[in-house]
Amino acid sequence: MSKYIGALDMGTTSNRFILFNGKGEIMGFDQKEHEQIFPKPGWVEHNPMEIWKNTRDVIRGCLEKTGVSGKEIAALGITNQRETAVVWDKKTGIPLYNAIVWQCTRTDAICKDLISVYGQDGFRAKTGLPLATYFSGPKIRWILENVSGVKSAAQRGEALFGTIETWAIWWLTGGPQGGVHVTDVSNAGRTLLMDLRTLEWDQDILNILDIPRAMLPKIVPSVDKDIWGYTPEDSVFGAKIPVCGALGDQQAALVGQTCFSVGEAKNTYGTGCFLLLNTGTEIVPSKHGLLTTVGYQLRGEKAVYCLEGSIAIAGALVQWLRDNLGMISAAPEIEDLAKSVTDNGGIYIVPAFSGLFAPYWRSDARGVIAGLTRFVNKGHIARAVLEAVAFQTRDIAAAMNRDSGVDLNRLKVDGGMVVNELLMQFQSDILNVQVIRPSVVETTALGAAYAAGLAVGYWPDMEALRKNWVVDKSWHPRMREADREQACKDWRKAVEKTFGWME
Repeated sequence: MSKYIGALDMGTTSNRFILFNGKGEIMGFDQKEHEQIFPKPGWVEHNPMEIWKNTRDVIRGCLEKTGVSGKEIAALGITNQRETAVVWDKKTGIPLYNAIVWQCTRTDAICKDLISVYGQDGFRAKTGLPLATYFSGPKIRWILENVSGVKSAAQRGEALFGTIETWAIWWLTGGPQGGVHVTDVSNAGRTLLMDLRTLEWDQDILNILDIPRAMLPKIVPSVDKDIWGYTPEDSVFGAKIPVCGALGDQQAALVGQTCFSVGEAKNTYGTGCFLLLNTGTEIVPSKHGLLTTVGYQLRGEKAVYCLEGSIAIAGALVQWLRDNLGMISAAPEIEDLAKSVTDNGGIYIVPAFSGLFAPYWRSDARGVIAGLTRFVNKGHIARAVLEAVAFQTRDIAAAMNRDSGVDLNRLKVDGGMVVNELLMQFQSDILNVQVIRPSVVETTALGAAYAAGLAVGYWPDMEALRKNWVVDKSWHPRMREADREQACKDWRKAVEKTFGWME
């Protein structure tokens, strides 16, 4: 049997390739950042060709570092930033426009027009999602309306759409020479175009958004024993490797955290922050600003659904402190800076840089720093940055409790920010629950590896994956209830100050 499973983690700020062994342990990795393009305020783009080049670079880098041959890899799984939209030429593979990133707000006018006719929840019964700039469907429409020649090419089937995993799978399996055009259910469910019940593109919504069906990929299970395609022997791997597993990044983390039972939840602290609660094969509508979404699907089985709370800015706020304000030179430095003070000095930062996502869904919001006095120094600002992440998570958890009727009693955490122990303790304090960090925090990539490994029989079943999950550290709440209530009250006041800034 082949020794390893490869996972390609295509994030918002970087690409990584990671090799895992049968115990779910990391055997090697490589990483490379890609440019964040901001053509206008609120607009965010990526260069798809840079992402594809970096993909090959990190695969090559990982194999060179470890000395592993492509022939030792049993299968390849992909996980990705989910709602980012790419449209490209089927014959050449050349993008017809830059990728429009999930954070981008340029589709606000399109969404407002749709809301005026159908209401913000007009598509929610079918898709589980509100009408918002976050999702891919309005981004596709923007490209069709604003980039010359794309609409007619799409109608002829010559322009293809995909989220980032679709773009990667197409290139990995041959690109213009027969690349496979598929998307898994967890990513398709984030387009605002898929019916949660049928797991198919909804023709009524396609008609409303005027999106040609011919440009859309085939929807497939996340774990698919029907191999989608193979890497060519002349590829960077130098071998034919099955490509058969894909999950959107947050669903991949759910699988990587082995949250396979109803009621289990995880929170990922990355560029954004995403809390998912497994609701099983039941579709649970949200009445409190959350998303109903597909968690994952194994071929031949019913889809597993989740309630999700999505936060746009988490780790990106630390990047802002580093890159825009220059208060730190590297992200890890924020913890020591925040520890230089004992509290936030009375300030609250609400990072509504591109509006607020769940549970508010306010595209008119913009960021604020509230409570400033002459007493405040950069240590207080650093602490308020970390606390903003935890407060936003608390807003999501509260909405999730109301929707599901189940009180959260512990939270599994993962992502780059969970190495910050000050943040993890404050998260436990403000939620008033135990926070648990696993020994492998790269659970997003691990989930993609699990999807591919299950597909080819590298792991026999879900129970084998559970045995791999090991606790590294946990935190318990130690904040007084009165202090918690006052902090949350002040946070809510700060959030309200962000509303209505953009007209």
